[in-house]
Amino acid sequence: MKMADLRVVIKIAELQSITAAANQLDISSSAASIALKRIENEVGAALFVRTTRQLRLSSEGERYLPLCQQALDLLQQGQQAINDERQSINGEVRMAMSSEMGRNLMRNLLNDLLAHHPDVTLRLHVSDTRVDFYRDGVDVALRAMIAGAVNESNFYGFKICNIPHFLCASPQYLAKYGAPTHPGELIVHNALLYKLYNVTHDTWLLLHGDQEHKIKMTSNRACNDGDLVRRWCVDGVGIAKKSAIDVAQDMLAGRLQRVMPDYQIPLTELWLVLPSRQMITPAIRLIRDELKQKISALRVELINNKTLAEHEWPTDD
Repeated sequence: MKMADLRVVIKIAELQSITAAANQLDISSSAASIALKRIENEVGAALFVRTTRQLRLSSEGERYLPLCQQALDLLQQGQQAINDERQSINGEVRMAMSSEMGRNLMRNLLNDLLAHHPDVTLRLHVSDTRVDFYRDGVDVALRAMIAGAVNESNFYGFKICNIPHFLCASPQYLAKYGAPTHPGELIVHNALLYKLYNVTHDTWLLLHGDQEHKIKMTSNRACNDGDLVRRWCVDGVGIAKKSAIDVAQDMLAGRLQRVMPDYQIPLTELWLVLPSRQMITPAIRLIRDELKQKISALRVELINNKTLAEHEWPTDD
């Protein structure tokens, strides 16, 4: 049921004339008649009694029109609330994220947001170490987490998406050293490792049906900066385990290729996390919505590019 049709019907009832209503709404009489017909078809009853000289409400119309007016008022209030919120997107956003997210995906997203909302200011904390909201003066953090981690914490959050991971390497590396096809073959390859909190993640878990493979990787490089690990991978000096989000553009551009696509890595989840519900602002809601849309578009591109299958990146829809 269209709001425009409801407005036409209410105006016809007010003026007791289809022609007069059409003139006041600046539409044709035939358009007004069609709008009325659509509403009557949806309601399943004639709302007006028509004679050659007069148009008046039927008994069904007398019951329906006041409710119709209330519904239209509520819809208009909802639209106005959204418009007011959009217009009130302002203030300071103090946000934390990983180095890779900050330099790549979020840099462009936040540039676009500030271009359209000049009253918003950003204070970013970019680091691969986990921030303390109060010590570091942060309002919201973008975090990759295992499933259920937010529910087990004292934080409030918005889930953005699931995050698939896969093994990848540059075409140059694969041409030189060959592409492994089985987990056992990985041990002869150089792994580009991520290091966090003095822990080097050198054991990779791969899933194939009901089978689990844990591979202790050999490596000549490890770093606590995820973006540098990605750049090393593009440079062709090894194989990396990366999230689909972080290497999406490299995959689409052909700078990286997926390795052993028949083996899966457990999903993680991307969340916007806040210390309390009271910290949510229109600007943070906008960042959430824009981020969901951007990642959804990346997902479609990677699926269309055959980098991953649709079932490997499940949505929450």
